[in-house]
Order: sequence, then C-alpha cells, then structure tokens
Amino acid sequence: MPPAAPTKVKPSQVLPMEPVSCEEVPEGPQWISQVKWDGVRVMVYQGADGVRLWNRRGRDRTRHYPELCATPGYLRADSALLDGEVVAFGPDGKPSFYQVMRRDGMRRLEGTPCFKLEVPVVYMVFDILYWDGRWVVDWPLAQRIELLNRVVEPNDAVQRVASHQEGRLLFYAVGQQGLEGVVSKRLDSPYLIGQKRDVWRKIKHWADIYAVIGGYTVNDAGQANAVLLGHIDAAGRLNYVGHAGRGRLSADAWRALTKALTATRQCPFAEVPRRILGARWVVPETVVRVRYSGWTPAGHLRQPLLEAVVDLTPSRPGCPG
Repeated sequence: MPPAAPTKVKPSQVLPMEPVSCEEVPEGPQWISQVKWDGVRVMVYQGADGVRLWNRRGRDRTRHYPELCATPGYLRADSALLDGEVVAFGPDGKPSFYQVMRRDGMRRLEGTPCFKLEVPVVYMVFDILYWDGRWVVDWPLAQRIELLNRVVEPNDAVQRVASHQEGRLLFYAVGQQGLEGVVSKRLDSPYLIGQKRDVWRKIKHWADIYAVIGGYTVNDAGQANAVLLGHIDAAGRLNYVGHAGRGRLSADAWRALTKALTATRQCPFAEVPRRILGARWVVPETVVRVRYSGWTPAGHLRQPLLEAVVDLTPSRPGCPG
C-alpha cells in the first residue's frame, strides 16, 4: 500500500510509522540497521506558522522540549517535518527511559527551564518526511537519509542517527553495551504514515527471569487478566516486580494456571503493590518464566512477558530468590 496521500494530510497532523517486532536481524544489501534508542518518539515540524512538536499519539510536546524549538540552530530548511527519538541519559551514560519520562511527564510546564538543566535531552533524528513545502514520504529511505544529512546540522541537543550495513554486528555491539536493540529498515522503503509494516523491524535484547506469582487481577467479566509477580530476596521476602498478562501461554494453559492458584487473604508481598486495585492474593507457590527488557529504577520489570509455568519450588536455593 502506498503512503497516505500527503496532499490530504497537513504536516502537523502526521502520526509516525512504526516497526514490526522480530526475533532476527535481517541481512542483505537492501537492509540497514540503527540503534534503537530507549526514549520518546517525537515529531518536529517547522513551517511558516512556527514550530510544533508531538508524540506518537499526537499529543503536543512543544513546551516540553524548548531546546528542539530552536530550529535555526540545526535545521537548514524553510519548512521540514522530522521523525526521531528524544533521549535522556543516566549517570552511567546510557539512555534512561526513567529520566526521559520524568521530562516527558511534566505537568507544570512553567518549570521547564529548570527541568531542562536537570534532565537534558538529545533528539536522535532518523527520518525526514517533509522538506521546503513538499512531501518526501514516497522517496526511498536511502534518499531520505541523504536529504536528512544535508538538512540537519547536529548540535548539543540534536544528533543524526547513524545507519549500519552490518546489522547483526550492531545488534551484538549494542547488547554488549546494555542498550535496548536495533531497528532494521529496507533502503527502498517509503515512509508509511501512521502504519506498522515489516519493511521496518525492531529487534530487542531480552532477558529471562523466574518469578513467583503472588496474586492476580480480574477483568469486568471476573476472568483473570494478569498475574502479580515477585522475586524472593536473600532475607526470604517476596518483593513485587511487576505484573504480566497471558503472554505466550495458550488460552487453555492460562485458564489452568489461574485455576490452580491457591487463594489467601493475606498479601504475600513484603509491601502491598501500589496501583493494583482489586488484586486477589494467592499462596506464593507457583513459579513462571518471564521475559523482560530491563528494570525500572523502582525495581520493576520492563515489558514483562509470561513465557511458561515451570516446575520449581520458590524457596529452593537457586530458584526465584
């Protein structure tokens, strides 16, 4: 399917193209790969009516990132629409989703100048959709990258994302550095406004952990829709680490799992999890394997995915704990 007809779309109304999740990095001369930055997707538009920023849901972010509104400092065009990721870095020099969400989640925007110093960000630009009054979404990616390199001049707050032919080597390298993964793209791909297609593919580094089920939540129909997960520390306490839905379990396996849980009135976690309304507690005796992409500063799993129920005893040394 060709890109959405640009003549019917204003640059300030565009939602970004999204990659499809995959397990393997594609190979071949038609593919390039880029670092997947752990940040917030932001579109930057400069036109005759000024500068506007918005996120992947179309929500305005212009006042959140004033450093990106200073387009004369990095944009060599009368008008342009850029796509990229706003990234903040932690004390270890790695992208920190927690830090960028502190900045992106600001509600009292009059405090932005102070927060700009406290949580500096960098805009990692990887695509251009509109340039000097004309759409370029139907140009192949290779040509759009060439244009981007001419139009965007990097500075302290704006950088161009590098492209690499050796995708698997890049994937290995970012894994060694503890980064999230890569996005691989076909060099002949157009920009498909608001669509998700496999001409763009994201491949993440994941880790596995054994966790203990300490409770579950139910939907309006009274059916279990998520299990609450815990990890046993050296003192034998069950610490809440997040919750996960059915994940990769079949419908039958999910029903069997939730039916086998033993109810209890007492919360088994060392501290009652916050923001879990109507949770039903269970005896912490069921162990599951969970796939996840990292940890939050609060000690919770990021993007937990339930993979399997395993035959392990929670209290046994070497098991969840």
